[in-house]
Amino acid sequence: LSSSSGLTHESHRKDVEQVYLRCSEGSIEWMYPTGALIVNLRPNISPASYKHLTVCIKPFKDSAGANIYLEKTGELKLLVRDGDRSPSRVYCFGYDQGGLFVEATPQQDISRKITGFQYELMGRGIAADLHTASAPCRPCSDTEVLLAVCTSDFVIRGSIQNVTNEAEEQESIIHVGVNKLYRQKSKVFQLTGENGNWRGQIKTLLECGVKPGDGDFLFTGRMHFGEARLGCAPRFKDFQRMYKEAKDKGLNPCEIGPD
Repeated sequence: LSSSSGLTHESHRKDVEQVYLRCSEGSIEWMYPTGALIVNLRPNISPASYKHLTVCIKPFKDSAGANIYLEKTGELKLLVRDGDRSPSRVYCFGYDQGGLFVEATPQQDISRKITGFQYELMGRGIAADLHTASAPCRPCSDTEVLLAVCTSDFVIRGSIQNVTNEAEEQESIIHVGVNKLYRQKSKVFQLTGENGNWRGQIKTLLECGVKPGDGDFLFTGRMHFGEARLGCAPRFKDFQRMYKEAKDKGLNPCEIGPD
């Protein structure tokens, strides 16, 4: 978390402050914004790898007081307009497309404003998986499923207990009952209730039309801004079949033990 206050710059309303961030994910909070911030993302990896990175930002719901631009060699491209209330909107761009320039907008009372956003740096392949525009709801092929098992942030066997649709955010929340937890990067799936059942939530696009159904699925996916996002999710019996076929041929990319 990087935090800054514009009150210290009130006598110099056109000040530009540089911020350097070394983490691959985090958040910026700019209280009482005046002037501008240049946000330099400098992750602790080889600079040669920068060109393979995608940057995503997600403004806080109550963020206000500044416009956020993509800046490269002095040219500004508006990314997030002050007052844009698109819920849960995520903005992504290639690391080599420029840096972030956050400019305060004129305010009568700056003490009432806080500008802020979360950010994540990720490989372009992962970003493409999360934000693919082409057929985001199509079923995964056998090869894609087997690869997802090896590379996903979470892999679980479970059932759909309920689905909550959020029309405003154009998302569906899948409430999952977990029968077996193979892997999770963050503690999204946890023991709940007196019976000690594992539960968790996975988000996906509303347009995919997910509905509660019988039977077990193999849920895979990525963590994105602290939320589990759905990747491949075949019926578990189909996953068992494709895993066995690949294993018999020596083609399964990793061992997981599907029983």
